Formats: sequence, C-alpha cells, structure tokens
Amino acid sequence: MQSFTPRLRPIGALLLCLLAPAAFAGPVKVAVAANVQYAFADIAAAFTRDTGVAVEPSYASSGKIATQVLAGAPFELFLSADDETPRKLASAGQTVAAPKTYALGALVLWSKDPGFDGKQWQNWLKAASGKVAIANPQTAPYGAEALRVLDFYKLADSVKPRLVQGDNIAQAAQFVDSGAAQSGFVAKALVLAPQMQGKGHWVDMPEQSHQPIVQDMALLKPAAANPDARKLFDYLSSPAARAILQRYGYRLP
Repeated sequence: MQSFTPRLRPIGALLLCLLAPAAFAGPVKVAVAANVQYAFADIAAAFTRDTGVAVEPSYASSGKIATQVLAGAPFELFLSADDETPRKLASAGQTVAAPKTYALGALVLWSKDPGFDGKQWQNWLKAASGKVAIANPQTAPYGAEALRVLDFYKLADSVKPRLVQGDNIAQAAQFVDSGAAQSGFVAKALVLAPQMQGKGHWVDMPEQSHQPIVQDMALLKPAAANPDARKLFDYLSSPAARAILQRYGYRLP
C-alpha cells in the first residue's frame, strides 16, 4: 500500500486545486449604488434562493465606490447609478467584462409636508422655506441630475441656498423622512420601497428636465476568482431580476 501513496498525493493535490475556486469562493461581494439598495436586497434574496449562493452587499454613492475599487477594495460586482463610472473603471483595467446597462432610473421630488402640491410642485418649491435634500452631486449621479432639474426650471436661485446634501441618495431620503429636510430630490426606487409606503407624496421629474439616468453594472477584477460573481452578473438580466427592478420604478434597457 505504501508504494501507491506517492502517486495519490499529486493527484489529490491537483483535484484540490481544481476544486478550490468553487469550494472556497465565499459570498459574492457586491458594491451597490444607494438608490438600488431596496431593489437589490430583493434580487439578492431571490438569487440566493434560486442558486444557494450567498451575497454580501455594500451600499454607497457610485463615486465613493469607484474610489474604493481603485484603492483595492475586493468587490466583485458593481451596480452603479450611472454608466460613466463603470466605463471609467473599465478604462482603468478594473473590470473583466464590458459594463452592461441593467436599469434606467427615475428622479422624483418627495415631501412629507401636508401642504405639498405635486401638480404645482415648481411654485410650491419656490415658495417653500424649508431645506431641500439632494445627494452630493460630486459623487452621486442622482444629485447631479437634481441640479439639472433646478437649472432647467430656473429654480436654482431660490432653492440652492436651501440645499442640504447627503453622502448618497439614500441619506438624502433619510433627511426628508426624518424631517431634517422639507423635501428632497430622490430616486423613485426609494419612495416605492415597502419601508416608505404611505410616507408623504412625490412627483416624477419630467424626463426632459435632466439627463437620462442610465445605470450600468460591471464585473470587477476580483470576480475572476469567483465564478458565482458571473452568475449574479447574468442573473441581473434574468426575468426574475428585471421584474423586481420594474416593481421599484426602474425602466428596463
């Protein structure tokens, strides 16, 4: 029996090497733009239920996520709030596949003020005296588009002095929810979340008032060691995931 041992060891080592990526890949590490947090939680739950693969999400603004990726953060998949940031990461050699559009976002003005008038929102916003929340336009695409809306309707002079910025769009929504801001320009996906149902009123911002919010996803370099990351990347284009995105107010590419 001893004469066979040296032959079995190399074979066993080879099998271990072949199986290691699948056996020890661990949960898929996903960096998610804050506007998608509720929708992605539902998608991740469905993905885990369908595949048995765990998902480990982190939420932040797209700009902050990009900075973390460039600094070596071990994210395997990135769901951005725009298409520009994933393209920049691809140009910097941080992706293993071409970025892909997974959703088109919508911007709304939301308020819990009983006097909020969605039909006359421009006049209401101009006459109001309370704070107006937006996401940081330097790092959050929804914040940048909120400024475009103000410029488009010539509301910048009256509203900009009252702006309060959140680190990301979810924090901007928290300002409104807590009463720290009287109103806020937030992602439609946030106000449609079950956690927000029945809280205040909102009105869609017309598409012509800002640039389209095209949201891309990117498979990042660490995904090369975890085949489950590619599974989740593909799952986000599945009928199940697309149905969830639609439920949260996203349009589909």
